[in-house]
Amino acid sequence: MSVASKHVVVAGGGVAGMEAAGALAELGHRVTLIEKEQKPGGHLKQWHALFPDRRPADEVRKYLSRRIDNRNIRLFTGVGVDKIRKEGHELCIELSDGSELTADAAIIATGFDLFDAHRKEEYGYGIYDNVITSAELEDMFNTGKITTADGRTPSRIGLIHCVGSRDEKVNNNHCSKVCCVTAVKQAIEVRQKLPGCEVFCFYMDMRMYGPYYEELYRESQEQHNVNYIRGKVSEASVNIDNRLVIKVEDTLAGRPLRMELDMLVLMVGMEMSKAGTRLAEASGLDRGINRFLETGDHHYGNNISHLKGLFYAGTCTAPMNITDTISHARAAVAEAVRYLNTR
Repeated sequence: MSVASKHVVVAGGGVAGMEAAGALAELGHRVTLIEKEQKPGGHLKQWHALFPDRRPADEVRKYLSRRIDNRNIRLFTGVGVDKIRKEGHELCIELSDGSELTADAAIIATGFDLFDAHRKEEYGYGIYDNVITSAELEDMFNTGKITTADGRTPSRIGLIHCVGSRDEKVNNNHCSKVCCVTAVKQAIEVRQKLPGCEVFCFYMDMRMYGPYYEELYRESQEQHNVNYIRGKVSEASVNIDNRLVIKVEDTLAGRPLRMELDMLVLMVGMEMSKAGTRLAEASGLDRGINRFLETGDHHYGNNISHLKGLFYAGTCTAPMNITDTISHARAAVAEAVRYLNTR
């Protein structure tokens, strides 16, 4: 069988899926890219600017769009992958519309879901108008307007880190890896757009994993006067003036704080996507203690599944940033091609 005749299905049209599909098509493989939403792009479609350099997210979106603009790629949208099973040397992929595909190999790139902030009732999301998520703040950056629910320009904004991450109460012990740097980036953007607005970040500890992240954190303090308070917010409420009131323990100063805010932003973490969870359960795929897909080996096989010919790309395996997601997708392609070349 020639290389050009090999067929690979990529489940998920976010960053990892688009990069994987583009790389496979570039190598001459026939690719079917399947995305459950009406448009590919995943969570990247929501973002205004990316850390650490605050480059426009649209630049990366355009890069990925070019990647899948290839005659070797068939794009199916509005349909999901329900199950993958092995039959002989082929994989059978069952789709949510009742149809079925066969493939020589497949890559799962079903990504992540943002934590549902309603599950942290103490923060008042869905109860108080001016409690929003980091994704909703990013939407405000896209529109160019940061306002309260009644149209006012906020004078004091708080950002709470680790909402839905590192939290036994919601059964998420894992770190979502990007929340701290997202908070730093967003805090800087708020200060740039609203110079008169005070910005406070409430954190457990700062986990700045990537290159230039620590420098961004320092810039936020030295150039943009972002305030950092080490402590966990215990509750949020509203006062008679309809301003938010939060209670927090400042663990560095060793004293409790009570603070009024115009807006509270919850830095929601990553969870295994519901679509990926259903696919894993239907296909008998292993999942780890953090409920993301369990790879063949954490050190030298983190793109490999326990089903021969099936590979993993991106945040279906663990939280990661866009840079690491693209690298992980390329590694998945390398593993898939190695497998195809031995058949």
